[in-house]
Parts: sequence; structure tokens; C-alpha cells
Amino acid sequence: MLQMLRTNRDMRWLFIAQIVSFMGDWFTFVALAGMIKDATGSEFLVSLAYVSFSLPAFLASPIAGPVVDRFDRRRLLVVVSGLQAVAALGLLTASTSHVWPLFVFQGTISALAAFVKPAIDAGVPNLAHDPEEMRKANALFGSTWGVMLAVGAALGGAFSEAFGREAAFLADAISFVIALGLFALIRRPMQEPQHAHRGRVRVVEDMKEAGRYAKKDHVVLALLASKATFAIGAGTVSQLPVLATEVFGWGDGGTGVLLGARGLGAGLGPLVASRFARGQLSRVLRVCGVAGLFFSAFYMAGAWAPVIYLSAAAIAIAHLGGGSQWTLSTYGLQVRAPDAIRGRVMAGDFAIVTLVMSISSLLAGVTSEAVGVQWTITVFAAAAGVASVLYIAITKPIVARLLAEETA
Repeated sequence: MLQMLRTNRDMRWLFIAQIVSFMGDWFTFVALAGMIKDATGSEFLVSLAYVSFSLPAFLASPIAGPVVDRFDRRRLLVVVSGLQAVAALGLLTASTSHVWPLFVFQGTISALAAFVKPAIDAGVPNLAHDPEEMRKANALFGSTWGVMLAVGAALGGAFSEAFGREAAFLADAISFVIALGLFALIRRPMQEPQHAHRGRVRVVEDMKEAGRYAKKDHVVLALLASKATFAIGAGTVSQLPVLATEVFGWGDGGTGVLLGARGLGAGLGPLVASRFARGQLSRVLRVCGVAGLFFSAFYMAGAWAPVIYLSAAAIAIAHLGGGSQWTLSTYGLQVRAPDAIRGRVMAGDFAIVTLVMSISSLLAGVTSEAVGVQWTITVFAAAAGVASVLYIAITKPIVARLLAEETA
């Protein structure tokens, strides 16, 4: 993987830009969740903060997909990063007596992110020199999200307590500016030339075209459904700040510890799973099913751990599964979907997972205020486990067919 970054200049700039941007994101989440918890004392509003990182992206995805396919993906990343920097500065207008700007401006950043992730995911296959390099890039990029969550959340908690939450928001704005500059250094096209600048965006028709394509290919449908099984239990993640403060009695630092553990697992999971899958779609679907069971079992263990460090260890193991599922399903879509429609497929994938995550998080917030955070995590983790069992059963014929094709 390091050899790939040394020899592929454009992939290197894209990789570093993601590192910087992810670091800023998790600095913001720790500070934002802590400010809302201190100002309101509401578990529901803390969950709503998590929703502000996901639901706006779902709402913007129907527009983002066609834009990613029809316009230059590199230029799109540059423009969107600049807009995200401006929105991040808006977070500085919030205070403990005035928290609504947090939801408004973080929601804006999230909506703009609906353009960023599909553009990167759709563009990586065009920057890779060969299929093996694409497989390595996918594992590396997926792992980076988790590693930067671990580092960013842990450092974000310490940074927020040491320098204040406003400093964390400012750091987020700076991270977007740096990412903008790095995206601008990419020189190779991030899509096939004939698929850029193809006329005006037709949101409904463009997304219908992607839907018709997915409907014909059951492998694509299975990959699109994969992240939803994880997302059903995503309400557990929204409750980590509550678990850290109410059960273990920690502040922003405790939130950083649990989010950091989440990131550690999500960072290691793609590397391990990529070796097992070895680029075979039959193995990708198998891992996506089994990974959800890991997520379910260890989140339930983490909810009832006696000390925060044991809880963090269980959460890290849970996200070995979550990280594997997220990264491998993205890789499968990169391999299966043609470039002309890949941006819309990736945007649809992002839309599905963000919608399910948002609903799960909102329900978790309501449930937490009714029955407590530990039982809430248990219920939502169990729901993810049931969804994974159903996914394994439903995709079994598809895996068998893929295995036969690969063997032949």
C-alpha cells in the first residue's frame, strides 16, 4: 500500500486530503456533542447532533449523484471543500445558550459531504493503475476513515478540553481549506473523459437510470443493502457520548475514548477483511453478512462493561465488523458499476445508509430517554444482529452464483 502511494502521485494527494478532512470532522463531533449535552442535558438532542452528520447527506444525495457523474469530479471536490470551510466557520457562532447554529451549519457540511464521498469513491478506480492497486486503495481509504476517527476523536476530546470547543470548530474549517489545496494538486481525470460535461442534470431521470441498473443486477442490490444492516444498529453509535458521560462519568475525554475505540476497529477491519476477500465478490458478500454479527454481539458487551476501558475494547471489536462491511461493500460497487453511472450508484449507497442511520439515531435518542442508554444500545445492537442473519439468508443464492462464476 505504501508503494502505491509512492508511485501514484494523484492517489497520494487524494489520500492525504482525506486524512486532513477526517481529522477535522472528528474534532468537530466531540466538541459539538459535548456542547449540546452541557447546554441541554438531553440524550435526544445529542442523538440529533449525530443525525446532523448524516440526514442532510441523504437529502442531498439525489442531486449529488447526477452531479458527480456529469461534471469534473476533481473540480467538484475543490469547490465543495471551499463551501464546507465557510460552513465550518459558522459553527463558531454557537454557544451553550445558543446551540441552534450547530445543527444548521453542521447540517450544511453534511449535505455538501454527499458530493464528496461519491466523487472520491467513483473516482478512485480511475486513479488506480490496475485492479490490484484499486483493491489496495479501497482498503487503505476505508482503513483511513477508522484510523482518523480513532486519532481525531481521541485528540479531539483532549484538544476540546485543553483549548475550548471554538478552537475545535476553527480546526475543522482549516482542515477543509487544506483538503481543497490537495484536491487541486490532482492532475489525472477522476472519470472517463466521455462521461464528463454531458449536459444538464436531470435529477429524477438520472436517479431512475441508476435505479433501473441496480434492479437488473442483484449483486449491486445486495451490496447496496449491505450497509443498511449495519446502519439499523447505528443508534448505538449516537449514544456513545451519553454512555461516556452518564454511565462512566467522563467528559469530552471519555467521548473521545469511546469514539477512538470505534475508529480503531473501523481502521483495522478493512485491512483484515480485504485480505480475506481477495477481490472476489462472493467473499465480499459473505464478509458483509458475518461482519454485522460481530457488530451486534460486541456492542451489547460494551454497553454493560464495568469500566470504560473494557467498553472501549468491545466497541473496537464491534467496529472490526462495521469497518469491514462498509469498505468491502464500497469496493464491490466500484468493481461492479460502470464509470458512467458509478457516481449515482455511490450516491444511492450513501443515501440509503445515511437515511437508515438517521432514523436509527433518532429512535435511539427517544429510547434512551425512556429506558436508559445501556438498554438502548442493547436493543439496537440486537436489531442489527437480526438484520445480519436475514441478509446472510437472502444473499445465499447470490453468493452461490458468484462462487460458481469465479470458479469457472
